[in-house]
Amino acid sequence: MNLLRFETSPYLLQHAHNPVEWHAWNDETLAKAIASNKMLLISIGYSACHWCHVMERESFEDRHVASLMNEHFLCIKVDREERPDVDQLYMQAAHLISGRGGWPLNAFALPDGSPFYAATYFPKSNWIDLLTQLAMLWQQEPATIRNAADQITTGIRAGSQSPAAAGHSGSAGLRVPVESSATGPPLSLQQFDELYTHYRHRIDFRYGGEKRAPKFPMPSMWEYLLHFHHNTKHEEALTAINSTLINMARGGIYDHLGGGFARYSTDERWHVPHFEKMLYDNAQLVTLYAHAFQCTGYALYRDVVHETLGFVERELMAEGGGFYAALDADSEGEEGRFYVWKEQEIDAVLGPDAAVFKEVYQVSTEGNWEHGINILLRKNTIKLHAGNHGFSQPDFELHLRGLRRRLLEHRSTRVRPGLDDKILCSWNALMVRAFLVASKAVCNENLSYAQAMHYRTIGLQQLDFLLTTFVQNDGGLKRNFKSGRQATIDGMLDDYAFLISALTEAYQTVFDERYLNVAQQLTEYCMTHFLDQTEGFFFYTHQRTTGLVARMKELNDNVIPSSNSEMAHNLLTLGTLLDIPRYRILARTMVEKMAAEIEKNIYYHSNWGRLALLLVEGPVEVALAGPEYAEWAQQLHRRYLPQVILTASAAESQLPLLKHKHFGSKTRGFICKKQLCGEPLNSVAKLLEQLD
Repeated sequence: MNLLRFETSPYLLQHAHNPVEWHAWNDETLAKAIASNKMLLISIGYSACHWCHVMERESFEDRHVASLMNEHFLCIKVDREERPDVDQLYMQAAHLISGRGGWPLNAFALPDGSPFYAATYFPKSNWIDLLTQLAMLWQQEPATIRNAADQITTGIRAGSQSPAAAGHSGSAGLRVPVESSATGPPLSLQQFDELYTHYRHRIDFRYGGEKRAPKFPMPSMWEYLLHFHHNTKHEEALTAINSTLINMARGGIYDHLGGGFARYSTDERWHVPHFEKMLYDNAQLVTLYAHAFQCTGYALYRDVVHETLGFVERELMAEGGGFYAALDADSEGEEGRFYVWKEQEIDAVLGPDAAVFKEVYQVSTEGNWEHGINILLRKNTIKLHAGNHGFSQPDFELHLRGLRRRLLEHRSTRVRPGLDDKILCSWNALMVRAFLVASKAVCNENLSYAQAMHYRTIGLQQLDFLLTTFVQNDGGLKRNFKSGRQATIDGMLDDYAFLISALTEAYQTVFDERYLNVAQQLTEYCMTHFLDQTEGFFFYTHQRTTGLVARMKELNDNVIPSSNSEMAHNLLTLGTLLDIPRYRILARTMVEKMAAEIEKNIYYHSNWGRLALLLVEGPVEVALAGPEYAEWAQQLHRRYLPQVILTASAAESQLPLLKHKHFGSKTRGFICKKQLCGEPLNSVAKLLEQLD
């Protein structure tokens, strides 16, 4: 066994038996590289990565290949989910070299960590050739390698400075903290209309998502379009959202038996997934479907929320607290084996009921994937199938639910995919927020009030687990936790950003002010240890982080929103709830500096776009004061109100928006803008009417 046997990451432990003499990324390893003057071979992946497994089987388990690696390189294995800072740096190198990236990511660097080459998967023969060539070059022409490393490292450092900040007029240093009602929004509503016109040609209105394959869910993009529709009533934008959400929910990317989404679809129709299930995807998709249910009332969206959270509770929730990171794509050495079916298997389990199930979920003898294998997916509505068989829709849905349950029970006897059981602060915070958002969206007395309260309880319990587990004595965060072992990795900006977001969501759900207090403490910690005082953006890593040749900033939104865009949202929300002008000003300044990037490419700046939309008119502050505040809040919670920042209490509160607003035993609501409130409203109906 190699040194990875001492690690906790499931991905690193998968490689602990390789003949490669793997090291973990740490100061001791980097010092050893410099002392031995060996090139670094940095191989980065994650436990649910299919091609990472392939390269391990082909190359890293081969003794001849391992001997080449061990002789000429100091080999480091990195779990990109534990160390996204390392991944960011060497992924940037790969993009500079080839314009491409992915995992496994294999980077080669000087002993000090400066990269000179980086690429993704290599077949065994190509890998051997590359190792041999680089070893020879290091021996015969080391200056060539050093020159390449200098050029790439210079490029990385240049890229780590925000181009938006560098090109922004008057951006040398933070703005003087002055708020003015005369200042216009970073982008106007007309600019957002033009932005949509320019983007719409990329939307696949037939199948949803973008016109491309593979297709990633990209929840942040559809959250943006939902907010855009809310502000503009743009019907085509809502059509794009519904096409995307309906097709994903019917497609093979969705697990129709167990709930939850796979990471992406390999085709344009969402039919054939890459079968790994990631915590962060499912957290964001629950939030998106919950918001879409608030907006449209579509029962399908509500069902996806229930089924996906059921999957999370059943398969990803740790007994002692926290949510696990991922389920692997592979089982028994085959991708998707756990999830797919042959027709005869379904016939054997369901008997005479199999015909109806096969009709609904597109199962056939020849298979809808390959080699007679079927991925469960739907093309038509349940209503249509029910009519064809003479059922009412509710009765037919109940019948189908029973069939799915029988198949799920049978599927549970199969060999399960590997579980990545590490607990990451940022991803857990996303899932906490998902439970809380879901609890509000489905909170209907006639529908699922008890289920909503169940989601709220889980969300708050898991939030308390995160605060107990990850917050340190100095006020900072750690990133990782596994099997009760103390985390060793400092929290990164996304850990802070998404935990602060979960805390503000918790406050606006149950109005416990301690959540705001912790959110403010974490924000102040970020201002001290992460903020670049020159550019006005946050670095991704803590100022005490060592071993990286550049300190990066994460600005582009991707499958997860960027940590800077999420921090900007947090600053506006907290700045409004606590009336802290410097928070609001920094949030606005960040968006202003990103405005040109939003206009260039909304797809990779969608979370920034949502904040810019919010600033067109500014947030609407709603204050509820009095003994019935919870009942009033429940009415608001069921609505999609992306402009509203909500505060409430039964008794006198020192929060700025609640001061001097209590009328004894009477409950009143107030609609405010920039801390200035209108007349007290004596019914929730009047409050909702004015909000409309």
